[in-house]
Amino acid sequence: MVHALFAGTFDPPTLGHLDIALRAADLFEQVTVGVAVHPTKEPIFDVEERLALLRDLTSDCAGIRVREISGLVVEAARGLGASVLIRGVRHASDFTYETEMAGTNRAMAPEIQTVLLPAEPAHAFITASLVRQVASMGGDVSKLVPQAVGAALARRFG
Repeated sequence: MVHALFAGTFDPPTLGHLDIALRAADLFEQVTVGVAVHPTKEPIFDVEERLALLRDLTSDCAGIRVREISGLVVEAARGLGASVLIRGVRHASDFTYETEMAGTNRAMAPEIQTVLLPAEPAHAFITASLVRQVASMGGDVSKLVPQAVGAALARRFG
């Protein structure tokens, strides 16, 4: 069984994140969506809120589980028994960054492969930081995030 880890802060989870997770589940027997705690970021949703949102969004997909992770992603993958890292790529600058990161991860953990999945064109412009900015200013994020996330953002920003 091939187990893949799709790691990120997911603050908030976007339609792009959900699309990558679901497409990864079509490719691998097991996908763990790893909700990372990043020491330099101040999230709008705490880790428990992000875990709950992602569990709700992926509850219909038996091949996906959602877990909190911390530290280096390759160490989290080893701890989970994952042999593949999934990364979404929206555009050329993402590709450059992700290939650099894949090389670094490969140097640290040669047994773990990285698979880059290109974003669907409809989601290629969506970033969590853009969603946070739009939502904080009262804008409509309904075309950027799943409905449950939009409702959580509306509650957060009132």
